Formats: sequence, structure tokens, C-alpha cells
Amino acid sequence: MIYLDYAATTPMTEKALAAYCEVAKRYYGNSASLHDLGGQSQYFVEQARKVIAQALHVNKDGVIFTGSGTEGNILAILSLALASNKGKHIISSQAEHTSVHAALNTLEKMGYCITKLALQQDGCIDIEQLRAAICEDTAVITIQHVNSEIGAIQPIEKIAQIAKRNDIFTHVDCVQSFCKLPLRAEVDAITTSAHKIGGPKGCGAIYINPKLRVPSLVPGVTHEKGLRGGTVDTPSIVAFATAVEEYHYERGHYEKLRQFLKESLPKSCELIESKDQLPNICGVMMEKVEGQYVLLKLNEAGIGISTGSACDIHSDSGTKAILSMGYSMAAARQFFRISFGECTTLDSLQKVQQALLTIEKAVHAL
Repeated sequence: MIYLDYAATTPMTEKALAAYCEVAKRYYGNSASLHDLGGQSQYFVEQARKVIAQALHVNKDGVIFTGSGTEGNILAILSLALASNKGKHIISSQAEHTSVHAALNTLEKMGYCITKLALQQDGCIDIEQLRAAICEDTAVITIQHVNSEIGAIQPIEKIAQIAKRNDIFTHVDCVQSFCKLPLRAEVDAITTSAHKIGGPKGCGAIYINPKLRVPSLVPGVTHEKGLRGGTVDTPSIVAFATAVEEYHYERGHYEKLRQFLKESLPKSCELIESKDQLPNICGVMMEKVEGQYVLLKLNEAGIGISTGSACDIHSDSGTKAILSMGYSMAAARQFFRISFGECTTLDSLQKVQQALLTIEKAVHAL
């Protein structure tokens, strides 16, 4: 199959897979145990923590390993909200990952007021609307760095500056941008995930500023500074760090692929363009055709794409980003996503073009 769903997940690299197997086989001790095998495991975990911290340009004491980006977002957002003494108002966007909305829904049930900003036609939030949404009770701003559906890059630097001036905690979901796009902003919490960059599934990391007094969501747990319970997955953590060390995002390669896709799309297709764009994520809509139908027909042709985030795959409400940008529900249902990896070639995109043209001809023939 021609795999074009890298925004959903990536295959593990050979080095990450080898590191996982080696650690699982030889260094299987519980990192919390006091014997030598436990000490060896703990050493590898701490070395990996340094690698993640260096990649994020943060203090390693704030890096906490998690089971996924989803868990990381929930843990980070709830922790910041409960650590703030300002009030119970949170600002986010309508186009955040499902896990962010899950955290916000939880806080809403706890009495918090949530403001969800819409996206503009350029795919970014309006900074002036953000300013206007801030009030005395605003405790946290949580905005993703890169949208997983259309690849739009949000103005995190400006958002962080505004938050700092107003003494508001800032969380950034960097699951799609980690190791691809530098985060040039000082923020209070960051979420990352291993499987988007050639690491294992079921492993991620968050950063929470170690200067903050963050309460444990589950009092009594002892792992990861008391912020997350459960035996640490040393093999996955080492594989994650290995993937980080070898990952290289060749932006020019992805821009070339994106431009080729844009020029080769049938006339009935629209490539969603953003003001600032991570080029490997391409959101597309095909006139008169639902995205799920396009997915199924491309799958029959041996091409794997998606209709948006895998975490929203069972939703029938359309994609959050497209709806937030002002598109109708009918248009949102026409959405599908093509996302590239380092192995994606122009030849594979030519096959996509041929498959889409076949769909277009079949629709027009009706």
C-alpha cells in the first residue's frame, strides 16, 4: 500500500525498533526498583528525559513521560488549571484535538468557563479575538502548535507573550510539530508524542514548568514525580529518545510534494491553504463527494489516506478545523487528508492523481 497517513502515525524507524528490543530484552528491571537491574532501567529513562528536554529546549526536571499525546494533553491541561489561583476561565480553540476538548469538558463539569475561539479563513486564530476573550479569571490558554487536519501553524509566540503579560498559564499541543517546527516561545506546558516521528505507539511526554506547584490529579501515585501512576515503560521511552535523536524534517522535500499535489489535483478538488503551513499535512475537499467515499476508493486502489484525525474517525459531525473556519457541514463532509512522510515520492502522488480523476469521472457520469 502507498501510505499517505503520516499525520495519524508513522512506522517505527529501524534504530528505534532495535533500541526498543534491546532494552526490553536486557534492561527489563522496574526503574523504581532499588536493585541493579532497576538502576540500569532508571539510568536509561533519565538519559531519554535529557534527550526530550534538549529537543524542547526546556529543563529536564519538567519532563514527564506519558502513555500518549492524548493522555499528555489531558494531564497537562488539568494540572495547569488546578495549579492556577487566578480563576476558572480557560481559552482554547474550536479546532483542538479531541483530547483537549475532553480535558475542557472535564473542567467545565468542575465549574470552569470555557471560551473556544474560531479559526479565521487562513486557518489561524485571531489574536485580537484572543485578547478580547481574556478576563480577570482567565487561568489557562491552550492552543495547538500545528493543526492535525490542515497543517495550519498557530501564532504561539504572540499568544505566549500575551499570556505572560496577563499572568496566564500557557499549554501548547506540539504532537504534530515536535521535531518538525521549533517552538520559539516560553510556555508552561507542552505535549509531545513518539509515534508521529518514528517512535513507538503508547508513549509520549509532556513538559510542565518545574517551578509550578502542580497538584497530583491522583493523590498517592509515586511514578514520574507523582504526576502519573504506573510502571514506567523503559523500552518505549528509550525508543522515543532514539527516534528524536535521528529525526530530520526536510521541509523542502515536503514543500515540493505539496506543490505537486496542488497542481495535480482534479478541478473538483480544493486544497485547504493556511496563512502559515506545515507542508506535509494536506487537507483536501472534493466537490459532490464525501471524504469517506474518497478514502474507500483510494484504499481499493492501494492508497492509504484519512478523513482527519484518527481520534475523530467515528464522528459524523465533520472535521473541527474546517467547521471552525466557517465551512458548511456539507463541505466538511467532503474533507479528506493526505499526509506525507520521508518515503513519500512524486510517483506515489501521481497514483493519487489518477485515482482521484477516476472518482471525478465516475461522479460526473451520474
